[in-house]
Amino acid sequence: MQFSANLGFLWAELKLPDAIRAAKAAGFDAVECHWPYDIDPAHVKAALSETRLPMLGINTSRGDVAAGDNGLSALPDRIPEARAAIDQAVAYGEAIGARNIHVMAGFATGAEAHRTFVSNLQYACGLAGSKDISILIEPLNRYDAPGYFLQTTDQATIIIAEVGVPNLKLMFDCYHVQLMEGDLTHKLTHLQNHIGHIQFASVPDRGAPDHGEVNFDHIFDVIKRLGYSKPLGAEYKPQGPTNLSLNWLKTAQLI
Repeated sequence: MQFSANLGFLWAELKLPDAIRAAKAAGFDAVECHWPYDIDPAHVKAALSETRLPMLGINTSRGDVAAGDNGLSALPDRIPEARAAIDQAVAYGEAIGARNIHVMAGFATGAEAHRTFVSNLQYACGLAGSKDISILIEPLNRYDAPGYFLQTTDQATIIIAEVGVPNLKLMFDCYHVQLMEGDLTHKLTHLQNHIGHIQFASVPDRGAPDHGEVNFDHIFDVIKRLGYSKPLGAEYKPQGPTNLSLNWLKTAQLI
């Protein structure tokens, strides 16, 4: 199997271009990140070209984090800001060759938030589609992100169907889905046609996938048997230096 290093958590102490190089040295097949916008995209593109690693995805801006924002696209009174964040992400993604953009919903609830999110996703998919970029939406669990608008895969598939375009997909994060819904094997099987990217971390501590309540050797085997061949995103929080958390990687690559 192939794996992507999520550089929002792995080698987070390094500047993004150096983190890309560290991921290559560690044996990863791809990279992804959260919010790269403080780094010149030319420097990121150069590191990707040097290492020949694809950038699988980036996130839209969270907004004013100090004020409590965690995304903007489901907030009815923040539509201009949400679309500016989408514009920023698509432009940056195009500049570095990113394949996906995760549009963050934010803290909201209710029918108006749903309509706002759908409208902003339609905008994002139209803009990104002309650049051959896919848009991802990701349910977040209620423990880490209480009040986040998008919390379940059922809610996500309803939204994907309503938007109704081929470049809107589900980001299936095993960590979040296990905490909210469990039943990962059946969920992966049932949702495989909606999935654009898969991420993972141990549950419940969001550490490396070598402990906790999920048997990731089994989950990786399930994903392989489903015919999913794209790199899986290692989005976990190392307990210490990243290089000391990678014992799982060589074994998992053999699955």
